[in-house]
Amino acid sequence: MEATLRPTLLLHIGAGYQHLDFQDKSPVTNFDSFKELGLRGQTLVRNFPQLTGLNTASYGGIGNLGPNAQSISEMVKPTFNNSMTYVTGNHTYKAGSELRFEGYPLLSFQSAKGNYVFSANQTGQPSTQGQNLGGGATGFPYASFLLGLVNNGSIGDVTKSRGGKHQFGMYVQDTWKVTRKFTLDYGLRWDYSSYSKENYGRGPDFSPTTPNPTVGGRVGAAIYEGSLPGRCQCTFASNYPYAIGPRMGLAYQITPKTVLRAGWGLVYTGTPVSNLASNAVSSTPFSASSPFASAMSLKDGSPLTPAQYAWPNFSPGLYPAGPSIIGVSPMNVIDQNAGRPARQNQWSIGLQREIFRNLVIDGSYVANRGVWWQGNSLLNYNAISPAILAAWKLDPTNPNDQALLNSQIGSATAIARGFNRLPYPGFPTNQPVSQALRPFPQFTTVNAISAPLGKTWYDSFQFKATKRYSYGFDFSYAFTFQKELVSGAESDSVGPGGIGASVNDVFNRGLNKYLSGQSRPFVNVVSFSYRTPTRANVFGNKILGYVMSDWLMNGTVTYASGLPIQAPLANNALSSTLYQGTFANRVPGQDLFTVDENCHCFDPGTTFVLNPKAWADPARGTFGTSTAYYNDYRQPRRPSENLNFGRTFKLVERVSLEVRAEFSNITNRAYFQTPVGTNAAAPQLRNARGQATGGFGWINTNVPLAATFAAPGPRSGQVVARIRF
Repeated sequence: MEATLRPTLLLHIGAGYQHLDFQDKSPVTNFDSFKELGLRGQTLVRNFPQLTGLNTASYGGIGNLGPNAQSISEMVKPTFNNSMTYVTGNHTYKAGSELRFEGYPLLSFQSAKGNYVFSANQTGQPSTQGQNLGGGATGFPYASFLLGLVNNGSIGDVTKSRGGKHQFGMYVQDTWKVTRKFTLDYGLRWDYSSYSKENYGRGPDFSPTTPNPTVGGRVGAAIYEGSLPGRCQCTFASNYPYAIGPRMGLAYQITPKTVLRAGWGLVYTGTPVSNLASNAVSSTPFSASSPFASAMSLKDGSPLTPAQYAWPNFSPGLYPAGPSIIGVSPMNVIDQNAGRPARQNQWSIGLQREIFRNLVIDGSYVANRGVWWQGNSLLNYNAISPAILAAWKLDPTNPNDQALLNSQIGSATAIARGFNRLPYPGFPTNQPVSQALRPFPQFTTVNAISAPLGKTWYDSFQFKATKRYSYGFDFSYAFTFQKELVSGAESDSVGPGGIGASVNDVFNRGLNKYLSGQSRPFVNVVSFSYRTPTRANVFGNKILGYVMSDWLMNGTVTYASGLPIQAPLANNALSSTLYQGTFANRVPGQDLFTVDENCHCFDPGTTFVLNPKAWADPARGTFGTSTAYYNDYRQPRRPSENLNFGRTFKLVERVSLEVRAEFSNITNRAYFQTPVGTNAAAPQLRNARGQATGGFGWINTNVPLAATFAAPGPRSGQVVARIRF
C-alpha cells in the first residue's frame, strides 16, 4: 500500500506470506509390520519397513524394499516492510524497516517404520577377512537377509518439530544534490538476525564438555537448549547486535560527457539458514559390534528400547545407542557465534564517458573483503591434533607409529607398545588405535554448523560499452577481469554449481587461503536487441510489410574462463591416521594437461586429458603444499549462447496475441563432464576397443553434462503464445 500524505511525503506499507509444502509422496498403506511380518520395532503403523543392501553386482539378489522419504515438511515465511520518503530542497530522505520470519515445520515418519541394512558380512567367513579370494569375497547380502541377520539400521519415533529464525532491519538515507554537478548519497542500516534453531529446544546440540553416560562419562554428549529441567540452562549461540552498516556514494560530472562515480559501504547478510529440524528428529542408529556379528535378527526385533528412540528425548547419552557403536554423530556442533551474520566491506570507483551520441562506456574498479562467512570445513572436532600426537609421543611420519595408529587396539602391536587401553568400557577392540586417540572416540565425524570463520577477497576491473536504442538496434558489451580468493567460505555456496569448501589442514587455518572453486577470471557478455521497423510496405508489398514489421529479437552470449579443477587428493594414509585429507604436491616442470582442452582437436572418448605425472604424494603422514585450486588448472570453457524473438499482434481493441520463441545453446555446442581428477594414482583404463573407461583424466562421455550456471544443456527451444485482454 502506498499513500501520498503530502506532495513531498510518501508512505509505503507492505506485507507478504510465502508457504511451501514438501509432501511425502510415497503411498501410505497402513502396513502393520508386526501383524504382517512378525517384525517388532515399528513405532507407527503406516508404511512397509525399509530393507536395503539386498544385492551385489557380482551375485545378484533383489532390489531394495520399502519407501524412502517419509516426512511432511513446510516452509513458512511471513514478511513485513514499510518506508517513508520525504523531499525537501536538495535532499531526498528515506527511512524504512523490514521484518521476516522463517519457519520450517517438519512432521517426520522417516524412521517410524524401521530402516534395516543388510551386508555380506553376516554370511561371510571371518577367517578370510582381508584376503583376496581370486577377486571375489565370501558372504552374500541376500543370504544374510534370508537368515534375518541385520548389519545396521535405525529406528525413530514420530516427530513434529519446528525450526526457524527471524530477521529485522531498519535504515535511514539521504540523497543530497549538493550542486548541479555533484550528488552525494549517505545512509546507515542496522540488521539483526537470529541463529537457526528448533523453536522449543527439542533438537540436541553436541557438547564437547558434557559427560556422556553411555560411554562411561567420557565427554561428548547431547545437550538441549532452554531453562526447563533436563536442559542446559543456556542458549546454543548468541545473536550479534552490532550489524551496523554505513554506506556512502557520490557522482560528480567532471565534464558534460564524463561522470565520476564512487561508493563504499559495509553490508551484512542474514545468518545461515540451517533447518535444524533434522537435528531434532534424527533417528537412533544401531550397528553390529564387530564386522561379522549382526546388529539384530528380524525375528527378535529391534535392539533398541523405547527410551532410546523416544521423542523428544533429553538424555545426554542419547548418542551413541551403545558403547560399542562407533559412527558419525547425528548431532552437529552449533557454533557459539552462529548468530553472527557475514560482513562485507565493499567499495568501487569508476568513470562513465559518452563517446558520441547513443554510445556510452564505463570502466570501474570493484572490490570487497568478506569476513564471518560460514566456514564449517575449517573445523574438525574429532581429528587427531598435533597436541594429541605430542602428548602420546607419536610421529605420524614414523613407519612404526603409522603401523601402530592403524592397528587394532586389541592387536599384538598395540599391546606391545602399551596402547591397548580402552578409552571407555565397551569400546570395541577391533577399532584402530587412532580411533581411540580421537577427542571423542565414541564417534567418527562430528560436524560443525554455522561457524563464522570463512573469509573472502575480491578484486575486479569491469568495463561496459552500451549502444543505446537507435534505428531499432540496442547493443551492450561487458568485460570483467577478476580475482576471487576464499578461506573456507565456499561452504556458503548456493544455487547451481555450488561447491563445498576444500581445506588442507584445519590446524593451520591460515594456509587455506586459495583461489575460489568458482573463479572465472575473464568473463565476456554480449547482448543485443533489434526491432524490425514499422513500415507501410516492404518492396512495395503491404502484406509483406505487415508480416515483417515489429518483430523483436534478443540475444545474449557469454564467453568466460573455465572453472578450476580441484587438485587431486594425496594417497599418503594421512586420512586414516589423523582423519584429515590433504592434496598431492604439484610437480614443477610437468604439464597439467596432455592436450589443450579447448582446442577441439582430440577424441574425448579415448583421451585422458590430465597428466598424472604433474602430481606427487607428499611424504607419508605429512600435509601437502598444494592449494585446492590453480589458475592454470581449469575445466574447458563452456560458452552460453541464447536467442529469442517474438511479436505482439493486436487482434481487436484491448485484445492482443503475443508470440515468442526462445532458444538456448543456439549453436548446439557439446559439453562433456569434467575430467576425473580426484586421485592422480588411479590407473587409466581402456576397454578392448581402446576407449577410455576410467582413471585419472578420464572424461565420461556416456553421461551428458547437466545444465548449470557454467554450462547449458543441449540446444533446446520453446514457443510461447499468450493472449492479453
